[in-house]
Amino acid sequence: MVLSLSIPDNYGYVFITCGVLPVITNLVISGSVMKARKTCDVQYPNLYATPGYHKKADEFNRVQRGHQHIFETLSDFRTVAFIGGLKHPITCAICGAVYCLGNYLYMAGYKDTKLDVKTARLQKGGPMSMLALLVSLVCAGKFSASLLSKN
Repeated sequence: MVLSLSIPDNYGYVFITCGVLPVITNLVISGSVMKARKTCDVQYPNLYATPGYHKKADEFNRVQRGHQHIFETLSDFRTVAFIGGLKHPITCAICGAVYCLGNYLYMAGYKDTKLDVKTARLQKGGPMSMLALLVSLVCAGKFSASLLSKN
């Protein structure tokens, strides 16, 4: 079987929101980590602060954990969004923006020490990123299935 793909007209939006925008989002939220390193006095090469050694360990670790979250799903998100965007480019492009906003809000919630650490990441909109991942996964599944049905 020979397969030829055509890129949909609106696929550029997928590249912008699923390829470029996550880099910008990461740079923005990594700025919070750099600021927290200074205010909490956590020096390199420490990825996380050590409780009992660093005075503001929990405060710093919440910021760092909020930042690390984007790396846990970014490669999966991009993969399914780039695949799903071949059939549903506008949907996946919107998912890219929602995914980035969700990661920003996850960080905002997690670093807020007034909130309970167990639910902080959920309280300001963090779950939006997982919703965007799920919708993109469905789009990728639909596109993949359409390739199989052409046999």
